[in-house]
Amino acid sequence: MAIRQIEIEAPAQCCVPIALDDMTSDEAAATASLFKALGDPHRVRIVNLLATAREAVCVCDLTEFLSLSQPTVSHHMRKLVDAGLLTREQRGVWAYYSLRSDVMRRLSGVLRFEEGDS
Repeated sequence: MAIRQIEIEAPAQCCVPIALDDMTSDEAAATASLFKALGDPHRVRIVNLLATAREAVCVCDLTEFLSLSQPTVSHHMRKLVDAGLLTREQRGVWAYYSLRSDVMRRLSGVLRFEEGDS
């Protein structure tokens, strides 16, 4: 019985090499916790509102905007602060919140697309 040789072809070069900066495991874990904090529609609305605000926003303004009670809004704000998305400034009896620009840059970096990406 003769042994038959099989020619093995090199795999086709069908894929574009990955050229993006790599994210470390620690960076991925930290970023995942940010996205987890945004896993509630009210929190997404809060972040959107703060992203378009010209200055820090009082929690009292958010209760009306979200049609939620003050304790519920405070709960959502605490989650966003704990995740590191917001800064909190106490002014008398009211708390004022703003987005951390460094964190928003990190999130936008994760979602960036180069021209021509689809």
